[in-house]
Amino acid sequence: MKALFVIDVQNGIVENGEFNEELNKMNEIIEDCKKRKEPVIFFQHLDEERESPLYEKSHGADLHDSLAEYADYVVAKRTPSGFYETELEDILEDLEIEQVVITGFNTEFCCLFTAIAAFDRGYEVTFIEDATGTVNNGDTYEMKDLDIRDFIGTVLHWSDMIEVLDYEEYMDL
Repeated sequence: MKALFVIDVQNGIVENGEFNEELNKMNEIIEDCKKRKEPVIFFQHLDEERESPLYEKSHGADLHDSLAEYADYVVAKRTPSGFYETELEDILEDLEIEQVVITGFNTEFCCLFTAIAAFDRGYEVTFIEDATGTVNNGDTYEMKDLDIRDFIGTVLHWSDMIEVLDYEEYMDL
């Protein structure tokens, strides 16, 4: 069985960028999973530092209203990995999940770490490159023209361990 991961679609991220395209794609993928009766697992990153846009006791930490209603499960996490010190593995085992599909934020952190952690635990992993997004850009990393999604997607694809698709390819399956 397959599960969809919707990573860190939270107010503190969504309200700090222009993510309509990514949110629309996530919405369509979620609706497709719901039709197939595949579980949709949301992740909620919680920070202890008050200055963080994802401070655990703030509006920023809440799941964004545009997709929150779709969550079958919500896994709270404090690191970029959805697996580290969470109940995720128990949920996946109970649901007899063999494959996970990755969408959400931030491409180069939580999406990347969770995809690699899933692979390391023996799951088949599909990463939907253009159904991820990030508040960061090339300037953040002092690489002016860096396309973060494309770079992460290419690295994962070249690993030959994680399937990387774009939204259209995934929806055509």
